[in-house]
Amino acid sequence: MDESAINTIKKNTICLWYECDAEEAAHFYARTFPDSSVGAVHRAPADFPGGKAGQVLTVQFTVCGIPCMGLNGGSMFKHSEAFSFQIATDDQAETDKYWDAIVGNGGTESACGWCKDKWGLSWQITPRALTDAMTKGGEIAKRAFTAMMEMRKIDVAKIEAAVRGPSN
Repeated sequence: MDESAINTIKKNTICLWYECDAEEAAHFYARTFPDSSVGAVHRAPADFPGGKAGQVLTVQFTVCGIPCMGLNGGSMFKHSEAFSFQIATDDQAETDKYWDAIVGNGGTESACGWCKDKWGLSWQITPRALTDAMTKGGEIAKRAFTAMMEMRKIDVAKIEAAVRGPSN
């Protein structure tokens, strides 16, 4: 990605509130996901209530091509499941890679392909096999959905088996 594009705020940028470690989060996302990077880091030019000159205020970054800004705003607000990144994966290895990176870096597992990173941001690690099954509708979608409801990290083989249906 062009460095000037990384350091220019886009017309629409997702702003994510962090207590004090937006830069650490941005670097983790850049190391973990493709088409991700860290851009400009803006520091306080002077002391301010609750902070000192030189502290990181905001960090520009991208996650899978999506422009974001991390704001170090203190403990007033927390992330919730009302916002999540959904990462489409092509196979079990890619699903495992992203799930394990998030959970293994201080995150927590949830249900149905959801997990949270150590900063409390929610992620949906969603294999395309599941999305494809759900878009087929009918019995195929029902079987895939039922299988998914029993999972934390999505098991692609189990979704594919559910799509095939019961053996005759």
